[in-house]
Parts: sequence; structure tokens; C-alpha cells
Amino acid sequence: MELKRHGHAEADDVRSLLLDIHDEVYADHPDPFHSRERFTYFLDLWSSRKNWRCVSGWEDGSAVGYAYGAMLAPGGWWKGSERRRDLRGSVFALSELMVLPGWRGTGRAKKIHDALIGPVAADMVSLQVETAHAKVICLYESWGYEKADEFASDDDSPPYTVMVKKLSGAV
Repeated sequence: MELKRHGHAEADDVRSLLLDIHDEVYADHPDPFHSRERFTYFLDLWSSRKNWRCVSGWEDGSAVGYAYGAMLAPGGWWKGSERRRDLRGSVFALSELMVLPGWRGTGRAKKIHDALIGPVAADMVSLQVETAHAKVICLYESWGYEKADEFASDDDSPPYTVMVKKLSGAV
């Protein structure tokens, strides 16, 4: 799999690709929370950060998925969730990891994930998973993440599980 790196300066160039993959991943989800319009808002919010980074994975010239995120401000955390006292240090927030349905279970998600967080200079990586997606939570646990909190970030959002992975032993 070929991996391509994108930063804040290239966000506009990859925006359509990220939105199209989102649409395919959520094609069977009628919930407005997972709509393209809603996702566009969050994509634009994240990619407007100067430290935003993205990795896309490609096979035979076609995208198979991507992951993106950014460093949180010092002391920052997920809106609606309370950061535990034992979670000290800098945090890279893994905002999205999506792999097209035909590529799930092939190890592509892990390769994209690792390529994104590998060069990150942070004490930990944190992400959110819909609490109802137990299989995804178990997958992240197998990658070294642990559960840190559960919450609903917006009135219409599903409950989320916050997960954390140590990068430098500071957690």
C-alpha cells in the first residue's frame, strides 16, 4: 500500500477525497449525525488547524482510506469529556480513521494509523469511538489503546468512548 502524507497546506487539495470516502463509509447510515454536511463541518474545523496532518492509503491508484488529527492545545481535551488527572502531557487527537468497506479486515487501517501517529511528538494519542461499536473498541484495545471516558459531545450525537494510547510513558 502506498501512503501519502498531507498537512494543513494541502487540506483543500484532499478535501473532496476525504468527503467522498466518508460518504462511501456511511452510505448505509441514515442518521443525520453521519451526514456529509455534518462531517464537512468537522473536517473543515480540524483541517483548519496549522498542525493538522493526514495520511491516505492507496492501492493501484485508488484510495482505500485515511486517518487525520492534530495536536490539542496544552491541557486540551475532547469537548464534553473530562480529562483524567493521570492523563498528563501533550495529546495528539486522532479525529478520524476511515477505511472503505472492501478493505476492512486487511490490515490497511493499522498501517494508515501507524503512519499517522508514528512521527507524532506527543505523550499520548487520544481518539473517540461510538460506544455502540464494541468491535472497533476491541480493535483499538488490541493496538494499545485503553478506555478513558464515555460521553455524548452534542445533543444529537451518539455516546462516545474516549480512548488513549501512551506514546512516551507519560500517561
